[in-house]
Amino acid sequence: MLYSEMHLPTGREVPSDAEVVSNQLMIRAGMIRKLTSGIYSYLPLGYRVIRKVEQIVREEMNKAGAQEVHLPMVQPAELWQESGRWNYYGKELLRFRDRNDRDYCLGPTHEEVITDLVRHDIKTYRQLPKNLYQIQTKFRDEVRPRFGVMRCREFGMKDAYSFDADEAGAEKSYEKMFAAYNNIFRRCGLKFRPVEADSGSIGGSFSHEFMVLAESGEDAIAFCEKCDYAANLEKAEIARPEKTEPGDGDRPALESVETPNVRTIDEVSAFLNVSPQQIVKTLIFNADGRACAVLIRGDHEVNEIKVKNFLGAAELELADDEMIFKATGAPRGFAGPVGVKVRVIADYSILGLADMVTGANRENHHLKNVNLGRDFAVEAFADLRVVQPGDACPRCAGEIKFARGIEVGHVFKLGTKYSKAMKAVYLDRDGREKTMIMGCYGIGIGRTAAACIEQNFDQNGIIWPMPLAPYAVIVTPVNINETEVMKAAREIYDELLAAGVEVILDDRDERAGVKFKDADLIGIPLRIVVGSKNLAQGRVELKIRKTGENRLYATSDICEEVRAIIAAELKTAV
Repeated sequence: MLYSEMHLPTGREVPSDAEVVSNQLMIRAGMIRKLTSGIYSYLPLGYRVIRKVEQIVREEMNKAGAQEVHLPMVQPAELWQESGRWNYYGKELLRFRDRNDRDYCLGPTHEEVITDLVRHDIKTYRQLPKNLYQIQTKFRDEVRPRFGVMRCREFGMKDAYSFDADEAGAEKSYEKMFAAYNNIFRRCGLKFRPVEADSGSIGGSFSHEFMVLAESGEDAIAFCEKCDYAANLEKAEIARPEKTEPGDGDRPALESVETPNVRTIDEVSAFLNVSPQQIVKTLIFNADGRACAVLIRGDHEVNEIKVKNFLGAAELELADDEMIFKATGAPRGFAGPVGVKVRVIADYSILGLADMVTGANRENHHLKNVNLGRDFAVEAFADLRVVQPGDACPRCAGEIKFARGIEVGHVFKLGTKYSKAMKAVYLDRDGREKTMIMGCYGIGIGRTAAACIEQNFDQNGIIWPMPLAPYAVIVTPVNINETEVMKAAREIYDELLAAGVEVILDDRDERAGVKFKDADLIGIPLRIVVGSKNLAQGRVELKIRKTGENRLYATSDICEEVRAIIAAELKTAV
């Protein structure tokens, strides 16, 4: 491609509203343009990267036995009502009505549509298993779109759905997709890690997120250096402690202490001269309209996702003042387990504590010397807190550490959540009707490209890994007005084109420095510089974008050398 003919509007200024590096560089490199909040146009250079990601995804999905389909983006409300998600999904679901006053939505995902398709076409076990996928536009009406194409409202996604006759088959389908995802992100040249995750609004019993490791990552990852365990903070587990009893001996009597205007853990700790580890927080939650008290050690934070999952609640939120008063008889800030009028569950961190400090269910009062069993009872203990660095790994004796990551893919073991609700059934070998078991598997195409930039950039611009680079090579004649220079540059360009190499010839009448800056900004992996000084000695310069290394090669050898470097880079990614 001739640079002079490309629509490639590069810029030097950092956009004021671009929060992260990938958004800044994608705009400056002429890859994207913002249409409105959370909605972007891909320009030619950016779209070439998107196509590279899509091609890798297609090849690995096809290799894993999945078949590509294309499903409608506009979806009827009846399907979402049938699955139970029409009201549950929330405001991210963009709903509208057609001229006949029928309800529709723009698809944020396609579980309902694919389940409807399969339930009409598959009748017996002989037709299973099936795995169908698409690469298509989705729309989620994000409350606060940000970070460019990493969290936008309209985006490209690969979503696949597997259908199996039994759990063993579903597990095999999940393993195939898990392996395919590892292959996809490895081929994209990314540093990533699969982590255990909560299934969220998609539902299902088990899932993994695929996280690209980057300091700018929106999500925190908990991982163990001694084993392969990794999870996001919503899912990261805490092992049940070995010590569950506080020990023998008489305990001091329960004591009520006046604590005027003392509500927070730090305030209670300072006022009563006790450590936060000795204080137990009592949080009142509203779980599907019913109050529940959750106990946790003062220096820890409750993980609301874990509480929600433990209770099996569809909706969970902190109780309002009225519900707190009904449960405790006191205003917010003084709740405690002694005498509370609702069910009580507790985090494992309470096990082994003695002579605790808690709220007294009385305004401006706390209790000292509170002991489990003697003073209050707990319905159940569970892992209900947010993991912290230094916690013990739940799989081994290692220590939990944190890293930042960007989610680019998610695989779910759905089970029968949708197939049961929508009656996606088949006849088994004995002619009995059974429910299909499903899995779903998503990859954010634009997010993958943006995450790659977050992992591969410097002060000069993007550093594309070879598999995702929009072009592998840019040929840069230092001065297009010098006949011999332009002739040599054109010959190299033509030879690379003939060899099937994706190459740009920068034929602009610009200063060399401008051309070099643009080449670095857009991140082309290899730059061949053709100048009169080197050309007089029969040589040209090759600049490696990733390392900054400059090499000199004979003009006659440069194309062969470039092809060898490209082949080696692509082989390493695979």
